[in-house]
Amino acid sequence: MNGDTAAALERRIPPSPPTATPAAATHIEQGTPAFRRTAVALFLAGFSTFGLLYTVQPLLPEFSRHFGVSAANSALALSLSTGLLAVMMLIAGLVSDRVGRRNVMITALLASTVLSAASALVTDWTTMLVLRALLGVALSGVPAVAMTYLVEEMDTRAMGLAMGLYIGGNAVGGMSGRLIAGIIADHWGWRWGIGVVSLIAVASTLLLWMQLPPSRHFQSRRGGLRQLPSRWRQLFADPGLPWLFATAFLLMGVFVTTYNYLGYHLLAPPYRLSQTVVGLIFSVYLVGTFSSAWMGQQAIRHGRGRVLSISYALIIAGIALLVMPWLWTMAIGIALVTFGFFGGHSVASSWVGSRAGAIRAEASALYLFSYYLGSSVLGAVGGLAYTAWDWVGVCVFTGMLTVIGAGIAWNLWRRLPAVTTVQTPPATAQ
Repeated sequence: MNGDTAAALERRIPPSPPTATPAAATHIEQGTPAFRRTAVALFLAGFSTFGLLYTVQPLLPEFSRHFGVSAANSALALSLSTGLLAVMMLIAGLVSDRVGRRNVMITALLASTVLSAASALVTDWTTMLVLRALLGVALSGVPAVAMTYLVEEMDTRAMGLAMGLYIGGNAVGGMSGRLIAGIIADHWGWRWGIGVVSLIAVASTLLLWMQLPPSRHFQSRRGGLRQLPSRWRQLFADPGLPWLFATAFLLMGVFVTTYNYLGYHLLAPPYRLSQTVVGLIFSVYLVGTFSSAWMGQQAIRHGRGRVLSISYALIIAGIALLVMPWLWTMAIGIALVTFGFFGGHSVASSWVGSRAGAIRAEASALYLFSYYLGSSVLGAVGGLAYTAWDWVGVCVFTGMLTVIGAGIAWNLWRRLPAVTTVQTPPATAQ
């Protein structure tokens, strides 16, 4: 081959591409198979978490009859779970910083399904409470980590839809767990009610393991625990955040207390409704799925303090209707309480994020801690009110809590600007 021929061939043959280097890991974009897998996996994770957590709520009267315990004692089956969930959520996020988000979520949900299934087989009340307490510890690994996984792995433009689907799974799971357990318990007993919800959670856990993509942007971190005290001091120095944490405590306490003991009231004379009908009450949660989005939009237009105050006003009106003896007024009342609760929770949680600025992760953790602590503490105290003064006592108790919350909301409305962020030194803004 002469030089001219070689030169011609060089012109016709394109140069070899450079040696390929591994492509940088990209975030998950909306519309891709990875997005669909992630959305389905975390929807199911939220569905199972809150289905397992709240499956006992419609069964509290059954526990009282079967184990011979009071309403307040029966409510511990839920209060212990939510209380330990609240505490352990502060720790689960730190554990996931070391071992990975995906690992924590899968392990947490697997352990939770085993504990829930075991609770369907117990023969004494103490063992039931121990298993429910451990369930709260195990479940903390999902809500504490799922949102962080999405923030790390999702493309910014896909974040809104992905987060919405996860939160939707939470709401649908909480409602479905209550509905399924209540209806099945009416026909085959409370053990089958818990057992069926546990089996659904097993299937969801397997799908989570198979569908959730491995973390591509997770970086193991240490030392987060040492930084928490200084960050918490900054949050509690803010003029608004401590009151928003109190709002979470009161809102959830009123909501859970109302639903905990409404079943007792409706199963007793003169109503004597069936367990199925009482279980169907939880379908009112669908009102909340609309309320949380709509009230959040109104807060942007009219101010968070004003809309939060309106949420409390709706809850007060609902409680006033619930104390009346007619079923139709009670139906409207529980819808108003549900609408007001979800609306208020949506407004308060978003307000926390806007005020906390660079340390919003810690602020959100404290908000959720207060939220579930309200469910645990006030839900149990509400049982004492029911034991002492029946349903009227519950309505008076929740009404007083709501008035306190309304006073806090009014104070926030009058004194705080719409958005002010916590001033965070650069050393802690990580």
